[in-house]
Formats: sequence, C-alpha cells, structure tokens
Amino acid sequence: MLRWLLPLLTCCWLMVQPVAPALALDNPELLPDHSTTVIDLARVLTDSQRNSLDQQLEQFEQDNGWKLRVLTQFDQTPGLAVRDYWKLDERSLLLVADPRGGNLLNFNVGDALFALMPRTYWVELQTRFGNQYYVRDHGEDGAVFDALNAVETCLERGGCQVVPGLPNEQWLLTLSTSILGGLVVGFAGFPREQGKTFEWGWVLLLSPLWIILFGIFGIGPVVTRTNDLIPLSENVLGFLGGAIGAYLLAQWFSNRGAGSEDSA
Repeated sequence: MLRWLLPLLTCCWLMVQPVAPALALDNPELLPDHSTTVIDLARVLTDSQRNSLDQQLEQFEQDNGWKLRVLTQFDQTPGLAVRDYWKLDERSLLLVADPRGGNLLNFNVGDALFALMPRTYWVELQTRFGNQYYVRDHGEDGAVFDALNAVETCLERGGCQVVPGLPNEQWLLTLSTSILGGLVVGFAGFPREQGKTFEWGWVLLLSPLWIILFGIFGIGPVVTRTNDLIPLSENVLGFLGGAIGAYLLAQWFSNRGAGSEDSA
C-alpha cells in the first residue's frame, strides 16, 4: 500500500508548492564548451544514452519547435548559467534530475508549455516518475527518459490534461474504488420490504456517493490516461461484482435474521 500511497501524499503536498526552479547558484565554469542538449554532471546516463538523448532532443526541436533540455546534478550545479547557455524561453522545458532531494525530478516550464499542459500535469509528472519507488525500479536514467517521453507525446498531441499511461498502482486504486462503489449500490439496492426485489430509491438516494467512487475515482483516471479497454472492463466488472456480492451478502444476513426470529 505504501508503494502508491507515498507518491499520492507527495502529490497532495506538491500541489501547494511551486514547480520548482532547481537553480540557485551561477557557475558557468561547469558548462561544456560545445553545444549540447544534455548536461550530465551527476553521471546518470551512459555515454551512449547521453548521445542518443542529445540527438533525440535536437531532432524533436527541429520537428516540433519545442526546446527540451536535461541537466543532472549532484554536488555541483551550473545554476542560473544554464539559462543563458541554452537561451531558455517560453517554449523551453528544463528537466533537472537531482538525487539529493526526496524527488529526483524538477521542471522549469516555459509559459507556452503551461498553456498546453496545466500545473497539475507537471505535478503528476514529477510524482509519477521522480518518486523513490519508480527510481528504484527503473533507475534514474529510466525516470529521465520516461518523463521526457511523456512530455514529447503530449506535445505531439497538442497538449494533455493528465500524464498519459496508467501505472499499475494507480489502476489498483481505481479498481478498489470501483468495487467500493459497487458495494454501496448492492447494499443500498437490497429491498427492505416484502414483495420488492430491488430498492431503486435507495440507490438513487446514495447515487452521489457511488457515482463519485465508481465514475470519478474508478473510471475517470482510466479513460483520461489510456485507450486500453482491459483496465476499463476490469473496473466495470469489479463494480458489478461488488454490487452483486453486497446484494447477496445482505440477502444472507436478512435470511439469517428471519430464521432466528422463526426459531424463537
């Protein structure tokens, strides 16, 4: 549970924090003497990875006009000097990977990017790929590459409201809320009077609760992040299963109570 709970709590905390410029000092002597889109001071990437990423970001800028840059740092940082080195502007994104903090990733986002991906997008991007569990499983290099790929995908689409892709931990959370919503429907729908088979009135009365659990928290995050029908169908089946199970459980309790009264 902690695997997905910590990123979720971190996300809530970061919602009130700025998308932090991870630059404070000004050490231009740390900058390379040649043009590059990647400055890997922390040695997060191998030489082949660095060269491949450099070519990828240059090609993306030529094809789409967006300037994506990567800085990894540990003990030393060039700080504000990278702004002049890369001539960062409103169409620029600087990804800073610094393992010293609680989250590996920080983003300096140009205003034009905020117009396509809102503030919540960058918070989700940071907490999904920069948290310690993701970095442990995929490595610091994997976190950098995956975050950049998500940004490139959204820019090619013309913008995103949420980060594409549905992590397994997040899907399990949506499945849990779907099942919980079904339980509410099942218990609410069990008839309280003789001659009825289903209490639609109680289901409608409690509709704000189960719609929030199933629709907003169960289905919403799935359909906005992936076109894959499998997690969607599994959440729907979880909702139906929860409703049927709760209905049958309520029936069992009702029959048991009726049997106890007859024996008395």
